Parts: sequence; C-alpha cells; structure tokens
Amino acid sequence: MEIVDTVRAWGTIPGMVRARVREDPGAVVVADGDTTLTMADVAAQARDVARGLLALGVGAGDRVGVLAPNGWQWVVVACGVWDAGAVIVPLSTRFRGAELTGALRTTGVSVLLTCAHFRDTSYVAMLDGADLPELRDVVVLDDGKGYPELLRRGRHVPEADAEARAAAVRPDDLCELLATSGTTGAPKAVMLDHRQILRGYLEWSAIVTLRAGDRYPVVSPFSHGFGINAGLLACLMRGATIVPVAVFDPDLLMDRFERLGVTVMAGPPALFHRLLGVRPDAAALRVAICGAAAVPPDLVRALLRAGVDRMINAYGLIEGTVVSMTRADDPVEVIAGTAGRAIPGVEIFIADDDGKPLPAGTRGEVLVRGHGVMRGYWRDPERTAEAVDEDGRLRTGDIGELDERGNLTIVDRKKDVIIVGGFSVYPAEVEALLLGHPAIAQAAVVAAPDARLGEVGRAYVVARPGAEPDPDELTAWAKANMSGFKVPRRFVVVDALPVTANGKIDKVTLRGLG
Repeated sequence: MEIVDTVRAWGTIPGMVRARVREDPGAVVVADGDTTLTMADVAAQARDVARGLLALGVGAGDRVGVLAPNGWQWVVVACGVWDAGAVIVPLSTRFRGAELTGALRTTGVSVLLTCAHFRDTSYVAMLDGADLPELRDVVVLDDGKGYPELLRRGRHVPEADAEARAAAVRPDDLCELLATSGTTGAPKAVMLDHRQILRGYLEWSAIVTLRAGDRYPVVSPFSHGFGINAGLLACLMRGATIVPVAVFDPDLLMDRFERLGVTVMAGPPALFHRLLGVRPDAAALRVAICGAAAVPPDLVRALLRAGVDRMINAYGLIEGTVVSMTRADDPVEVIAGTAGRAIPGVEIFIADDDGKPLPAGTRGEVLVRGHGVMRGYWRDPERTAEAVDEDGRLRTGDIGELDERGNLTIVDRKKDVIIVGGFSVYPAEVEALLLGHPAIAQAAVVAAPDARLGEVGRAYVVARPGAEPDPDELTAWAKANMSGFKVPRRFVVVDALPVTANGKIDKVTLRGLG
C-alpha cells in the first residue's frame, strides 16, 4: 500500500515535483554535459516555462508538443507543460514531413516547443505551408531567441497564477498523448493520465530499485513512452540522476561509462554484450534492464558474475504502460526466458480469439487489465472500443503464455505469425532460439514469400563483438536446434537492426529489404 499511498498523496505530476522539492531540494536529478540541475532547479525553471505558456494562452487540457533530442531542456519544459495543466505530446526527432504535420494535426497541438535543427533536419521548415489550424505558436528552444522570449513573456504572469494552475490539475486529467509506431495500422495517440503514470512508473522504479545517487543514461528518446516515463519521470520520482543521451552511440557510451558513473542502464541485449566486451568487470553497474522478448541466459549469468546486482526483464506497451517484470530473486531461466509477473495492480490474461481465458501453458492473445490501461485513443472511440473490451481488458495483439507462477512469455505479435506450409511459426520464438547461438547478439525474423510453402522465415542477425557468423553455419545450427518448418530459409548478417521512432525493431523495413 505504500506506493498507492504515495501516489495518492502526490496526486499529479506537479504535486510529485513539489513533494520531491520539499523532501530533497538539492538532489541532482539531471546531469547533461556541463549542466547539472537539482530538484529545486527543475521545479523553478518549470514554473518559469509554465508562466510563459500561460502568457501564450495555453489553457488547462491544451496539447503542447515537444520536439527535441534528449537534454536538460526537455526535462524542464516537460515539467513546465504539466505545471500549466496542459497535455504533453512528445514528438520524435525522426519524424519527417507528413509524419510530423499528421501527428500535430491529429493531436490538435496548440503550441510546439522545438529545436531549430537536429541531424541536419529543420523542423520549422517542415511546417511551412502545412494545414495546422490548431497550432498557434512555435517556440524554438535552441536558437537563442525563442526560449528567452517565452520566459520574458512569462514574467508578466504572476507566480501565484502559475501555482494556482498547477494546483488545479487533477489525478485523472490527461498528462500525455503518446503516438503509436503505426506498424500495425494508422498511427494513433494514446491517452494517459497523471494517476496511472505515477502509479505505473513508481511500481516500475521500486522493482528496479532506482534510488537517489543512481546515474542513469537514458538512451531511449524522451519522445517514447519508456524514455519519458521510465527515464525522465522515474528519476524525478526517486531522486536519481538522469544522464540524457541525445544521440545514441554505443561505443561512445562505453568509452564514457566510468566517467559518467553509470549505475543503472536500460537497453537491448547487444548493448550489454558490448559493455562486457569493453568492461569485463561491470561492478559499477548496479542494475541492468532489458525489455526483450528473450535474453540469452549466458548474458544474464555473465552480468551477475561481473558484479551487477540485478538484471530485470520487463514487458509493457504504450497502451498498457508497465505490465510485467521479473524480480531480482528470479532464477536465470525466468529472467532470460520470460517477461516476469504482473506488477501490483495489473492482471494478465491469456485468451482465445473470443476473449475466453485459457489455462496456464496455453498460447493465446495477451489481455491486460489494471491501472496502466490507457484511457483510450485520442478522438477515436471506434478504435478504442476495438482495443479495450467491456471488461476493461486491453487486447495487446501479442501472443503469449503464462506459467503456473504467472510468469509471462511473449511468443509474438498476433499479426506477425508466419504460416509455413500450414504450420504457424512465431518469429519471437525463433528469435529466442537463435539467441542461443554463441555468435548472435540480436535476431529479427520476418516473413518472406515462397513459391512452394506460401511463406517462410528470413532472419536478420547482429553478431556479438568479435564474432563473424556464417549464414551457412547458422542454417545448419538452426536445423539442429529447432523444428524444420521454423528454420529461417535465409540468414542475413547486419551491423544493426533498424528501429521505429518508438525504439521497436522495424520489421516493416526488414520485410522490404528482400
């Protein structure tokens, strides 16, 4: 009940920030190059941003877009948006043209806070001539003019007015509109409120044991649900230090690992393989967090031998926030092969196509019910009704199974099943098997057309550091380790797997590679 009571006392994100300032105002919660911010610094600067937004006419419930790479300013403006009683719309720096204008139009953003350029892209130029009737103001954060002008205008708004706006926010008010990746249909915006975000990610950070003094490089973009919630907000809630990573360069991160004082790190298995290759003694790393369908058991063992205190695997989705997590005392096989048990306040069901529960050990669609389930899709009641049933259960579209202890294993996306000569092949299952090969760090399996069988699997693999996997040898190994119909008909070795704007492996791109 302690977490429930804490969330009830905080009420909202602005309430949480103020409570944390009272408890530990000097806690360093942001370390971005030469810029460090304490909890009190973040609160004070957020208040100034909120006053600026109020001066622009932002009202309670208005949508404010943030389009910028990870950095200290992102943290401050996000808290400022929430202080203003507005709903934040995180926008990916990977968006281009119609993607960006479509997201702005769909969510009805009235004010956009953006960087001028990033990776040779001008976001302001993308807006030229766009039909965005609800967009009133664009504030450029890094041109030396837009942000100072926002703060200057805010000085005309009394601090008491800004505090009154923050105090008026309610726990069930929307706080985020998060865009889905669009890989399973037209992009949608997921509605999440203050109470559920605070509850879900306080539970997450408690299981992870995130704490004051931890230094946590957040490589997932703040525009993604994990980055903003399990990174930015989790650190503020626990008094840990966010180390924002604007451009993810694994080699650079490894080079700076000790200097950054990293104690908590989240990423794919390949990142931890690389860490062990560079730093065989990884004792400084206290917690390693993975969100993969399967993690090689030898990687878990190697990290624990190297001094890592705990390895956590987890499962979540934008529509359902945090669903399940492994625990520190779980056996290696559970951490490596499952996504753990439901977090407190969440229920997991495995159901058939009619929504009827299936017994343990049986594969079916994963349904989720609890505090993390979205309020719905923004301005889209029809697709909301398709996603959440009358009993409040979210249809995740993932195929999984539960064991007798309630540990969840994700087998695949429901729509990604490959039918090979009449047999169902679940790519995630094949990928998990391929991770047992000593030369493979990551694997992604997609469907490829086949004249005889209709379709077959094609595997893209990333090598472990120092390994040089041979496609023919991989085929022979797969034949010796899995059913014939599951064996990918072709292996392609790549330097890295493409990812979507939300950090998921981009299987649409892989299918198009041929």
